[in-house]
Amino acid sequence: MIPARERRGDQSRREIVSAAIDCFSRSGYQGTSIDRIARAAGVTKGALYYHFKDKQDLLLGAIADRIDGFERVVVERVTSLKDPAAALDAVVDTCVQQATASNHRRFILTLMVESLDAYPELSDPFRAMMRRFREFLTQTFTIGQQKGVYRDDVAAPLAAQLFVAAVIGTELQFYQDPQGIDLPTSMRAIAAQFRDWMAPAERRSRQGGGARRSSEKG
Repeated sequence: MIPARERRGDQSRREIVSAAIDCFSRSGYQGTSIDRIARAAGVTKGALYYHFKDKQDLLLGAIADRIDGFERVVVERVTSLKDPAAALDAVVDTCVQQATASNHRRFILTLMVESLDAYPELSDPFRAMMRRFREFLTQTFTIGQQKGVYRDDVAAPLAAQLFVAAVIGTELQFYQDPQGIDLPTSMRAIAAQFRDWMAPAERRSRQGGGARRSSEKG
């Protein structure tokens, strides 16, 4: 059993991380002070410094915490599925839930873009995150190819790369224009389009024939 003091320490750290992400999301990294984070978390600066040595350390801790959380949810949901096609729905559904439940995923993605120039010290953890995401999806597409659910003339790493590009690009559009982008519908459309594109040739032929017959009837 975890000692009560250690549990309280973990809870305090989580609250500080959550408050920091909210502050960073609203005011940016440069515009957020340690004092502001401490006030938002309801702790003293001493308590904050007990867990993190400075603001950059807190930022890195917040990033690692949210990346780990997202990856854990995706892996738990997707690996329990035996249908590789349903796995794509599980991935996009997780992204939608994470994107709409709070501003924490927005914090990660927008900071990931900003780090290309403004925060080079963050490039490595973000690069590693995206590689793990692509590798996970590559494995998903590979399993689908082995089961005959997906075509084998498209390299699984390429399919994973394009899928990630579509998902991340759609999320960024949603954050920029939440009233103009229906995120759940868009994400489900991405999964459906990739399932169609990755379907074996004979299945694509049947689908194409059906579409042509419907067009002729119209």
